[in-house]
Amino acid sequence: MLKIAKQTKLVPEEVIDRALKFFGKGGWGLEEKGRNPCCISFEGIGGHVSISIDDKEKHRIVDLETREFEYPAKKFLEKL
Repeated sequence: MLKIAKQTKLVPEEVIDRALKFFGKGGWGLEEKGRNPCCISFEGIGGHVSISIDDKEKHRIVDLETREFEYPAKKFLEKL
């Protein structure tokens, strides 16, 4: 299991949209399990990815937790 975080200037909606494209059907093919304005989660192939965004005034902290998708999770955060 891996828990990592990164600061970004992207708004939460953009982070969630990018996560959906990266981990969802057009990317790693994981199934979306839940979404709200600050979070999105995926499951599949024996693992999961959960992303939450802490929206501060001038920046956001993206927290990501995963099991079995450590490498793609790191790549996703690098692209933010």
